[in-house]
Amino acid sequence: MPATTYAVSGMSCGHCRAALTEAVGELDGVSGVEVDLDAGHVTVTGPREPDDAAVARAVGEAGYELTGRV
Repeated sequence: MPATTYAVSGMSCGHCRAALTEAVGELDGVSGVEVDLDAGHVTVTGPREPDDAAVARAVGEAGYELTGRV
């Protein structure tokens, strides 16, 4: 299954991890979300490449900023 990693700014705690996991995990085609607070990365897995714009929207709506792919 493809995994895509994004750089996300503004994450600092367990609440951040939970909020992003929920927001990104609700997107179509996403089967898993891993949040690495120390690295500032969110890794999205699914059967196909994720829609970058949809991921950016979900991250933004959760209160964070997607700054690009890693």
